[in-house]
Amino acid sequence: MAGPLEGIRVIEFSQIIAGPVSGVLLSDLGADVIKVEPPWGDPWRAGGGMRISETESKIFISVNRGKRSISLDLTSDEGRSVVRRLVSDADVVTVNHRADVLPKLGIDYETLRAVKPDIIYTEVTAFGRDGPYANDPGYDLLMQGLTGIMAGEGVVEGYKAGGVTVNDGVPRYLLATPMVDFATGYSVVQSVCAALFYRERTGKGQKVETSLFANALSIQTHSLTEFENAPSPTAEFVNEELPILRDAGLTFSEIDDIYRERKSYPFAGFIYYRSYQTADQVITLGCLSEPLRKKAADCLGIEDIRFNEDYDPTTEESWQFAIDLSHRVEKIISGKPAAEWIRIFHEAGVPAAPVLYVEEMLDHEQSHAVGMIIEQEHPVAGKVRGPGPLSKWSESPPEAVRTSPGKGQHTAEILAESGYSETEIAALLESGAALG
Repeated sequence: MAGPLEGIRVIEFSQIIAGPVSGVLLSDLGADVIKVEPPWGDPWRAGGGMRISETESKIFISVNRGKRSISLDLTSDEGRSVVRRLVSDADVVTVNHRADVLPKLGIDYETLRAVKPDIIYTEVTAFGRDGPYANDPGYDLLMQGLTGIMAGEGVVEGYKAGGVTVNDGVPRYLLATPMVDFATGYSVVQSVCAALFYRERTGKGQKVETSLFANALSIQTHSLTEFENAPSPTAEFVNEELPILRDAGLTFSEIDDIYRERKSYPFAGFIYYRSYQTADQVITLGCLSEPLRKKAADCLGIEDIRFNEDYDPTTEESWQFAIDLSHRVEKIISGKPAAEWIRIFHEAGVPAAPVLYVEEMLDHEQSHAVGMIIEQEHPVAGKVRGPGPLSKWSESPPEAVRTSPGKGQHTAEILAESGYSETEIAALLESGAALG
């Protein structure tokens, strides 16, 4: 069955992670995504660690599934001419280059809108096109640092591997995933689908802009939101104390200790929403409502005075009770193995789960039950297993149609679809304007 975006053609001038992620998701939804690469290829082909070959890396393969690749020299008149022909038959263009580069390559909005007036043009930048940071480069790491993600996480003991520790004493980059890049990729897909719907109703295309910076802020909504009538202690700290402490030359660790003293923790639920070491493994306990917390307390065999109507959380006694109870529960949970605790909690309707490594998800029964792990045969990497489409549809299900492409793997094929003759294709390849 065809996906919901069958018949939609996307021309991707994106590289690294944020833009390419959106291409994978659009491809899963049925769009024909054509990745336009320079003669040297997407820089992430041989970057990002874990290279499979000179032109393939683990990260590139994972964020370019489902696309076709055409390699063009956009510094040449012939290469830009090919782009115009591709765009004339396309619906969506995605770019993530510097503003000054786009006109030179002939892939800026004004140029492509002249070719296809109803084109939907989505542009990812680091900081947006306005403001003092507009022309600055930016990556996921910089956004995590600038927007408070790294500081908010507060992990400062460094990275540890092979008996070596680096980055000690300063906040750590969240390595599990480039979260800002991925959030930006998701927002591009949302924007593309909304813009396609708008075009369906009005016949008008448009330019849609988003940035790593905007998405880094958006995913921190709960922390970034402040109330005039109830300012948070940490906001007051940042506005009043932080400048003085920085001027005094305190280290990040010293400042962070004070910041966390000001940070209010929800001790009414702290023991019910956290991880625990059991007798053998670590589990998580996730109770965000009072009924669930009461059930968890029953499972643990504890009495929690914070459920009492006359409980006052502001007293020193209440604060100490919360701390003491937390240590007591840690000791209780450490007395039984993980499987037994999960059985106890689940039988009572309490959310709990083991803490696993992401690699364990490849063979996890739940991953396979919901169809999240797919297997494809890659010409270089061999058998590739990884995450598949995000959602299930009753009428037009998404599908992972192909592995990541080799650089220029589909150049001749795409040129032929665009009306070039065999002779013209051969000439473009011989001139270097196109590469196969």
